[in-house]
Amino acid sequence: MTATAPGILALKGIAAAIIDLDGTMLDTAPDFHVAVNRMRAELDLAPLTQQTIVDFVGKGSENLIRRVLGVDYPAPEVELRFSAALDSYQSHYAVVNGSYATLYPGVVDGLQAMRAKGLRLACVTNKPLLFAEALLEKTGLRGYFEVVYGGDSFPLKKPDPMPLLAVCADFQLRPAQVVAIGDSSNDAQAARAAGCPVFNVPYGYNHGESIQDVDSDGIVASLLVAAQHISH
Repeated sequence: MTATAPGILALKGIAAAIIDLDGTMLDTAPDFHVAVNRMRAELDLAPLTQQTIVDFVGKGSENLIRRVLGVDYPAPEVELRFSAALDSYQSHYAVVNGSYATLYPGVVDGLQAMRAKGLRLACVTNKPLLFAEALLEKTGLRGYFEVVYGGDSFPLKKPDPMPLLAVCADFQLRPAQVVAIGDSSNDAQAARAAGCPVFNVPYGYNHGESIQDVDSDGIVASLLVAAQHISH
């Protein structure tokens, strides 16, 4: 690997890319905001700001709802209310999924550029698979991906490497041949543990923390820039 732009490595010998969904390809924060606050209204709780909710995003729906309830309740009461709150949230999210989301710049061009280079593509997200598939279909992205895995596809989700290693096995590739691209420490930690190179994008949702502090092979402004730094 050789450096091209400052802070970004040119990744050679890459045959596939694993790309995150929320905060990497799509700005889904408005969807989360609407669904969470509809759930909170059902529970007679005050609405939260979108930024508060964004800071809770990234480790799956269960973690999101526990964090959202934790604004109002101590941990033992969060667990008592968790199941009903999660059911409410998921019913609302199923209705709004993709309705308020927007594509980040460079996503489609980046996916097309990766495909043009012969890369195989997988989407791995901590969003439940049913929601992920529906969102990809609604936004016209599903056709780019051979494989899609959600947060409920395996016993463990990112930052555990299990979903990334499953993609490597599916593609019959060594982890070193598969780059992960995401917006948070979840993606970087999962990639490092799996042995995959990793790029982060500077936008999206990183649990309210600076992406500059995450260990990766570079911060790329868009998926298109990522494609320009990847080659077989």
